[in-house]
Amino acid sequence: MRDYEKWTKRYQITPDRLELARRILNDIRQGKNVASAVSSHPIPTGGYIPKSILVAEYKRQIEQGEALEDPLLVERIRMKPVRSLSGVTTVTVLTKPYPCPGKCIFCPDDVRMPKSYLIDEPGAARAFQHDFDPYLQVKSRLDSYEANGHPTEKIELLILGGTWSAYRHDYQEHFIKRCFDAMNGIDSETLEEAHRINETASHRNVGLVIETRPDEISPKELAWLRKLGVTKVQIGIQSLDDQVLAMNKRGHTVADALLATALLRVASFKIVLHWMPNLLGATVQSDAIDFARLWEDGFAPDEIKIYPCQLLEGTELHTHWQNGEYQPYTQEELIQLIADVKPLIQPYCRVNRVIRDIPSHHVIEGNKRTSLRQDVLAEVARRGEKCNCIRCNEVKKQQVQSEELTMEDHIYHPVYAEEHFIHYRTPEGKIAGYLRLSLPQDTTENHPASDLNFKDLKDAALVREVHIYGQSLAIGAEKEGASQHIGLGKQLLEEASRIAREKGYKNLAVIAAIGTRQYYQARGFEKGELYMVKPLV
Repeated sequence: MRDYEKWTKRYQITPDRLELARRILNDIRQGKNVASAVSSHPIPTGGYIPKSILVAEYKRQIEQGEALEDPLLVERIRMKPVRSLSGVTTVTVLTKPYPCPGKCIFCPDDVRMPKSYLIDEPGAARAFQHDFDPYLQVKSRLDSYEANGHPTEKIELLILGGTWSAYRHDYQEHFIKRCFDAMNGIDSETLEEAHRINETASHRNVGLVIETRPDEISPKELAWLRKLGVTKVQIGIQSLDDQVLAMNKRGHTVADALLATALLRVASFKIVLHWMPNLLGATVQSDAIDFARLWEDGFAPDEIKIYPCQLLEGTELHTHWQNGEYQPYTQEELIQLIADVKPLIQPYCRVNRVIRDIPSHHVIEGNKRTSLRQDVLAEVARRGEKCNCIRCNEVKKQQVQSEELTMEDHIYHPVYAEEHFIHYRTPEGKIAGYLRLSLPQDTTENHPASDLNFKDLKDAALVREVHIYGQSLAIGAEKEGASQHIGLGKQLLEEASRIAREKGYKNLAVIAAIGTRQYYQARGFEKGELYMVKPLV
């Protein structure tokens, strides 16, 4: 038996199981597929070796010089590779239970959880197990990703839990600092120190996301979010019908949602909108009309989450249902509705979700399937149609040859801006990478930016996002056929600079995440108060 003492302690794996993993890896290297190799070496007491142990044994062999690095082998044994196929690895954390300003009739209100979350939703359950401690949530997720073979050098931190803007500022600052401490592996005295360390940390933050309400967005709030390092904001607009919003006690109007979207865009944030069909007062027909307004009325979200309203016990909506005033759509009605509207989604938008991960036993009536996305895509395909959204057109595992890529510029006009979705496509039409360039249009006193007073953004065109798709790679790493680290980002920035210069802008500003600052510094950007800026003159 080999000496596995260090590795058995690190991963709490017994030596005999690591030995089985060694035999399985040998079989895979000799041509066996993973499932066949695993089944050929069962655990004597029952069951089979999980992929996490295969990854641990692979790492041990590399560290001790027993084998050469083999990225293709890692891809074959990696658990759930889709989690890092979008170019980054997402770590989701939840804030503690706290009063929410919203009184929405469809929200569950478990006092043990942040508003709208249930204790046995996957991400929420992990947070509850760690008593909502931000450090422990991040640390355990990083450990889990590494154990299953996922790269963790580039982390998008997704903070969920009620309305972020309603929490006290000292709690927000402490929460984010502790998340960064976990990524850095070092405890810091201040958030600024944690940010500074993360610029060169082994787990760099390349995106920081919070969720809030449209009526919480203001110039003052956006300045605070930038100080925290936030780069992307999710807001629940739910409906574009004021009567439906009022019936569901949302507490904001469609005009509030449009203003919030405009403010976020002019401050360079990435914008994720939540849309909720099947609210009280809506119909399948009105929801189809409602969805089209997202692309016609100036909202133009960068990303969208489709969250069909689900009937949960104990909510005010449940009382309406008991009184015969509300009826959930059937599963088939919901599939047909989303299949109807999905082809309307514009090529600059990514559909992140089509259903919440609410366990089916909580749903009183209506759709209970959490695999609704697959059902909808199957129906779209059956009709001979396709979805144009980014997620349906990412390169994923596809091999990419830079000389075969074509740069395209999709121009559209949300309120107060001209947007350029500059992107690379493969010959098959798949997206390898993109840049979002925003050109603020109206500089009158009625413009949302009139109260922003962010000096970094004066006379500036805005780079709101640079994203290269494909399997997430280590910073500075290269891989044959991969779209990351082959210069696409640099070329997209050069094209954005050219367009902005021709349009008369003097500066190019980018909303850089903390862990991407060095990337932009190497490309001529300098750190300002809240953004990084590069002169174009």
